Amino acid sequence: MDNTPYAIEMLHITKRFPGIIANDNVTIQLRRGEIHALLGENGAGKSTLMSVLFGLYQPEEGVIKKDGKEVKINNPNDANDLGIGMVHQHFKLVECFSVLDNIILGVEPTGAMGVLQKEQARQKVMALSEKYGLSVNPDALIEDISVGMQQRTEILKMLYRDNEILIFDEPTAVLTPQEIEELLHIMKNLAAEGKSILFISHKLNEIMSVADRCSILRKGKYIGTVDIAKTDKAELSRMMVGRDVEFVVQKKPPQPKDVVLDVKDMTVASKVHKNNAVKNVSFKVRAGEIVCIAGIDGNGQTELVYGISGLEPLVSGSLSLCGQDITKAPIRKRSTMGMSHIPEDRHKHGLVLDYTLEDNIVLQRYFEPEFTKSGFLRRKNIRTYAERLIEQYDVRSGQGPITIARSMSGGNQQKAIIAREIDKDPKLLIAVQPTRGLDVGAIEYIHSQIVAQRDAGKGVLLVSLELDEVMNLSDRILVMYEGELVGEFDPKTTTVEELGLYMAGGKRKEVHG
Repeated sequence: MDNTPYAIEMLHITKRFPGIIANDNVTIQLRRGEIHALLGENGAGKSTLMSVLFGLYQPEEGVIKKDGKEVKINNPNDANDLGIGMVHQHFKLVECFSVLDNIILGVEPTGAMGVLQKEQARQKVMALSEKYGLSVNPDALIEDISVGMQQRTEILKMLYRDNEILIFDEPTAVLTPQEIEELLHIMKNLAAEGKSILFISHKLNEIMSVADRCSILRKGKYIGTVDIAKTDKAELSRMMVGRDVEFVVQKKPPQPKDVVLDVKDMTVASKVHKNNAVKNVSFKVRAGEIVCIAGIDGNGQTELVYGISGLEPLVSGSLSLCGQDITKAPIRKRSTMGMSHIPEDRHKHGLVLDYTLEDNIVLQRYFEPEFTKSGFLRRKNIRTYAERLIEQYDVRSGQGPITIARSMSGGNQQKAIIAREIDKDPKLLIAVQPTRGLDVGAIEYIHSQIVAQRDAGKGVLLVSLELDEVMNLSDRILVMYEGELVGEFDPKTTTVEELGLYMAGGKRKEVHG
């Protein structure tokens, strides 16, 4: 081993894509045993840089050194051989496989005659999960478990391969506050064990609490590296966005009017277990208010939204939108009646990834006269409309309206969905984790858009796992625990601690729909 203090050095890396320089002469040096944060806006080039390190992309210029020696990483297998592991922002798991099968995929332990020896793999996985506090059910199928569990599976995948350099790409974007705390604790343990961690994030609180140093990228360029002990959130956000950012949502008191959404005794089945995921839930959302469903991930919020938006049928109960019964209405009918839905899983339910940005923007409106004439799409109108939304919502992509959605950064995919759903001028906006994976500048903008919808007399149903967002944005908070509503709160008079108690099932009180 060389005497360099650096486990990994990425020197003068440049990576280009059509219409965009994703990394422009970027240098990052990771010390052994440190947690090094990589901070930047959506589309600043963080994920691209890490994908270069993991062998998913080849840079046009620059070199990578490990322990002082230059290495060539042609593909992820090379990265794994060098002890580099990565948890991607959008997990790379096989949905129909079990947790255990995903962890050992590609490095399956075999005995004589190539027979798969799962038992010894299971023991190693359980030992790792015990050691690092990553509890998982090895036999559960990926498609049936919460995102937090999927992420633990990804981390165990790296540890199972004995990786020494761990890349976490936006690891907390999909987690609940409790899970985030656990993850940050796990990361500190891993660093204490001598592992070197690259942590991509744009959540300043997390970087402040867990990182040793932080490098900032802006629009593909390297801005600088700071010691966390010697900096603060304001300086980090200035370096990242290039201006001062407001951390508090500015809003007037709500003026609720008529009921927009009325949910009565709603029950929705679970795909994971035999019990119902949503049990007998009743509540109302009025025009001109933001009602937030808060809770720890996996307590029925997803199924609640599926039921309201029409993605899953109800077992029992009824729904009405602006006084009209929509209990059995198809999804398009709900949409044309004035329901908009910013979904939790932007890849599964938000976008057609292989369509262009402009086609995704008119997905729910292509049949309107503005966009269709005698059965043919009016391409010029679609292009003009898409260009207006891209401009208005600052959706950044290499080739504008004709960019393929899959090639955009996660945050810009999110902005495109939000633009589409808000511009439909809905009566009810269902926003699930609307700022997941967005940077402080973009969050500030999206929050102001949601408040503007409320002030324009729309009903907003917000489902969020971010307690800051819940407290900042909502007018009323409903806490969901194990499929039931266990408390209603006013954000002005409650505390995060009190919400946490109800979210964890420690307390409950009656909620009247």
